[in-house]
Amino acid sequence: MALPEVASREEWLRARVDKNYAFEGSQGQVSLADMFGDCSQLVIQHIMFGPDWDSACPRCPQVTSELTDSLTERLRSRDTTYAMVCRAPYAKIDAYRGGRNLTVPWYSSYGSDFNYDFQVTLDGAAGQRNYDYQSVSELPADDSFELPGGSCFLRTDRAIFHTYSAYVRGPDHVDLGCLYLDMTASGRPEEWELPRGRAPRIYAT
Repeated sequence: MALPEVASREEWLRARVDKNYAFEGSQGQVSLADMFGDCSQLVIQHIMFGPDWDSACPRCPQVTSELTDSLTERLRSRDTTYAMVCRAPYAKIDAYRGGRNLTVPWYSSYGSDFNYDFQVTLDGAAGQRNYDYQSVSELPADDSFELPGGSCFLRTDRAIFHTYSAYVRGPDHVDLGCLYLDMTASGRPEEWELPRGRAPRIYAT
């Protein structure tokens, strides 16, 4: 298998995932390696759903609900597994997804460092103040925030490697709705888009 050279050996070795993260899914406790199934690549969508929340961020599962079984099977045919992860306990995930068209595997990282290490939970008290490759210095010490992102991993016969992460609007390139709207004259159009007011109707997200 020919892989692109994107880092020095030292950087590559530092990118190894050397923690034994524990997750809970529909079949009970699993490891990060288990989540790959029989594939060598894993794509994780970080869902904004905190342990003390009653439901997930509306937009996160909205995006993943567009992933059909045929699409995830197509990914598997290319040696890639897709999964969702959040910090909410699995009982809350299971209750939330009931009746919704969410067939993608969804795991809880509750009780592990996974969300902190991959910078999708900001927690001043825990010393985690980095998001989107920069420090968030204004984060209050007693507040915790769940934030969006996506991460990719590669499993070799030696280790699991973290190969990619995108945050903020970065994961929008896998949002099917955004892909089509971005080709139109009006765009999405959302509050953050410039120039403001160029579309007759503006949407919050």
